[in-house]
Amino acid sequence: MASNIGMMDSAYFVGRNELLSWINARLQLNLSRIEEAASGAVQCQMMDMTYPGTVPMHKVNFDARTEYDMIQNYKVLQDVFNKLKIDKHIEVNRLVKGRPLDNLEFLQWLKRYCESVNGGIMNENYNPVERRGKVCKERNPKASQKNSKSLQTNNSQNPGSVDKLNIPKISGTKQRPSAVVESDCSEEIQALSNEITELKVSVDLLEKERDYYFAKLRDIEILCQAPELENIPMVAAVKKVLYAADEESALAEAQQIISAGQ
Repeated sequence: MASNIGMMDSAYFVGRNELLSWINARLQLNLSRIEEAASGAVQCQMMDMTYPGTVPMHKVNFDARTEYDMIQNYKVLQDVFNKLKIDKHIEVNRLVKGRPLDNLEFLQWLKRYCESVNGGIMNENYNPVERRGKVCKERNPKASQKNSKSLQTNNSQNPGSVDKLNIPKISGTKQRPSAVVESDCSEEIQALSNEITELKVSVDLLEKERDYYFAKLRDIEILCQAPELENIPMVAAVKKVLYAADEESALAEAQQIISAGQ
């Protein structure tokens, strides 16, 4: 079934807003950007809703922030694909980078696939919030037990450590007045707050610029996928540049394609 979803399928013409609405409605989430699904947890739960009991949700980390944790989620997802004999290779290295285009295409494919199962009828007995809550409860107690054990070990090895922390040390050096220290801290806090504000403004501007150029590239990609244009050398050259990996430059090959078609 998955192998029948080609690049010219209508699935790849679904926009970001429609995808986000689909995810938020089904899983009762509040995603505002495609990149927020880059961890792979959303995809795992979508498959869990489509095939209840097939996904080992206790292995899915909804708080994944590092690439390592995200990769573990995608390993779970790929195992599920293999178990269900879904012929779909996951480009994990691209998805965990949070690249909008790669995550958009994968979610477009996922939406098309999930809607092809059981006619896209939603499992009414599936509670996504409750399911995520159970996963978090299963993951957190283990971490808390480890933390409590490590604390007990440290306390047993250093029985006087807690008491020592509560004993103020008297130093022979002259201490600065508290008013001066508070003044210095306030100035430093204000400077850091101003810096954070400036960084937030810069991030917002960069995100707007990124979304603008991404939308332009997506429009070009859709235009190049039109059947009446796909055999034109210039279109083939543009596709070569669009789909080139980050570490390589396809400009030379694109120029060769144009030259060969003249």
